Amino acid sequence: MFKNLYNAVQTIGISLGLLTIAANYSYAQQWENVGGVPTVSTGGTSFNNLAISPSGKYFLSYYDVAAAKGSVQRFDGSLWSYVGGSPGITNTYATYNSLSLAPNGNIYYTNQGTGLEVREFNGTSWLQLPSPTTSMVNYQASAVSSANVLFTYSTHNSGTVQRFVNGAWEQVGNTGFSGGASFAEMVIGTNNKVYTCNVSGGVKVYENITTATSSDSWTLVGGSIVDAASSSEQYNSDIAIDANNNLYVAYVSNSANGQKLNVKKFNGTAWSQLGNANFSSGRVQHLAIAVTNTGDPYVVASRWENDDFSRNTVYKLDAATQTWGAFGGNFISDGQAVYNDLAYDKANNYLVLAYSQNGTKVKKISLTPACNNMDPGNNPGDVGCVTFNYRGQQVSYTTVRAADGKIWLQQNLGSARVAASFDDAGSYGDLFQWGRWDDGHQLRNSAAAATPSVNSPDGLAGTNAFVIGSGAASWWSTNATSDQWNVDSPSSVNAATGADPCKAISLGWRLPTSAEWGTLVSAEGINNPATAYASRLKLPAGGYRSNTTGAFTFVGQRGYFWSSDTANSGGKFLYVGSSIVTPASGGPRGQGESVRCMKDFSALATSDIGLAVKPIQVYPNPTNGILNIKSDSSIEAVHITNAVGQKVEAQFSGNQINMQGMPKGMYMIEIKLKGQQQTISKKVIKN
Repeated sequence: MFKNLYNAVQTIGISLGLLTIAANYSYAQQWENVGGVPTVSTGGTSFNNLAISPSGKYFLSYYDVAAAKGSVQRFDGSLWSYVGGSPGITNTYATYNSLSLAPNGNIYYTNQGTGLEVREFNGTSWLQLPSPTTSMVNYQASAVSSANVLFTYSTHNSGTVQRFVNGAWEQVGNTGFSGGASFAEMVIGTNNKVYTCNVSGGVKVYENITTATSSDSWTLVGGSIVDAASSSEQYNSDIAIDANNNLYVAYVSNSANGQKLNVKKFNGTAWSQLGNANFSSGRVQHLAIAVTNTGDPYVVASRWENDDFSRNTVYKLDAATQTWGAFGGNFISDGQAVYNDLAYDKANNYLVLAYSQNGTKVKKISLTPACNNMDPGNNPGDVGCVTFNYRGQQVSYTTVRAADGKIWLQQNLGSARVAASFDDAGSYGDLFQWGRWDDGHQLRNSAAAATPSVNSPDGLAGTNAFVIGSGAASWWSTNATSDQWNVDSPSSVNAATGADPCKAISLGWRLPTSAEWGTLVSAEGINNPATAYASRLKLPAGGYRSNTTGAFTFVGQRGYFWSSDTANSGGKFLYVGSSIVTPASGGPRGQGESVRCMKDFSALATSDIGLAVKPIQVYPNPTNGILNIKSDSSIEAVHITNAVGQKVEAQFSGNQINMQGMPKGMYMIEIKLKGQQQTISKKVIKN
């Protein structure tokens, strides 16, 4: 179940696969499929284990019914793939298994087999290590210390812990201390203490030090059992530990207490009730617990009586009321969910859930508050967020006020997150060909195709491939410097004008010009990939895609960011090399490069900001339906978004907006004046 999340794992390879938008960076607190796939495994599964590295890579192990062996998969921020290249890494069945990550990047997998089998993945292949015991075991667990030492806990001799040092197993503490190891779990704290958890005459948690010898006895944490509890393969317990080495245990209460869900925390002296006791509405099974570094606990369990049909629910503790409530909906699965496991992704602030329902499903939910669509403040480095539709899904991106005074997206279009390093694969995003829009060609795993016969925007209808070949070197038919990349939508393109993908965000958002890149580079002091990442824009080195072969080059090493300007050689872009930065580089328009968007006006506000025109009035505000706009200039367009950033359609004529059929709430009205570059934004309340 919940493993030691304080151990690091190296980034193994760089993914260039499809980023599933809604699942990766939506601020909305809804459960989403990790990787965009509803089922990760190829068939039935059981005994799921989740482990997440500090850099945000997900690792999943399970008993793979199709292979009749244990399998391990990895999610790198883009795609799921088998660790080691194929499923079924064990010799035979592995219905009981455990997964642990080490600071040096190694992955450890233990399973029931010929005794307790142990495997290590060293970045290339799985190696079978000597077995701690050849005696038959069922329940077992593992964890890795900060010194890269693997510890295992199993039913051998009624409960034994061993560590792997210099190619041999050493006994840790006395054997038989736990009266067995039923439904075993193990964590290791930063205090160099090892904790085991099992159900045997109640829930028990034992502790010892990582350097203990066979003569150092295990002791009960708190001096007694955590609580009376039910026990079976379905009625399990789980343990978690936070950054301050506080212990949390979740379990199924005994029959007298209704076999409901309960959580306790060790307060340094004794086990204390955490939140309301026995808080599930019915009997539960297959539970797991996870806790954030700051000590916020979450627990999952499947309810199997009344009309619940063994669907699973995640619960969150309300710190103010100290009561548990459903988090992300009453039920997550739409059918029977078993073998739940829960983990915390601290790199991206997600809660991640794995469970079996006709195969293993992995879902995640953001713990970041919902996006309020407010722009950053006026100070460089202030951040905000914006919600819009991309790849047919609603997404939320972080925005930032840069040193040039402008508002920019703080992440590339198509990225999973704001960069955590200049070579953070999850931050690279999509690679657009100059002049093209969100038609699918920009995805890093999109198919490549020959240049269309009409090699211009109006010849791309139905094309979602990345165009390669000699004809793609210029992209437009004539490669004219008068070509533009600035219209609002694909329906407005023509032979010499492409649709700006940034305009999908909202009015005012667009591609930067070459001059604006130059100003930004100077203001932020960008001179190499390291300083590009250190800038307020957090620019990563996403590389580029070849216009002639479709191959990827300099990924994780250099950055290429389009501008809206043309060059004699094609399109202009910001080049961030290892020792040189050029804001006005020129290259083939068929080359795939990153897109970073900026905003024309300075803030979303109820007042007009920096306009060269007389102020605009909207009234009455609040309004019951008809909203009037008073302006001395002609209005070119009006766009309306609701409080969560969704575009709303409304009739606009005679300088009036008919909002009568719209729900009550706050709306943002964006007004574009003819002959003006600025867009004016007004907050309006609909009663």
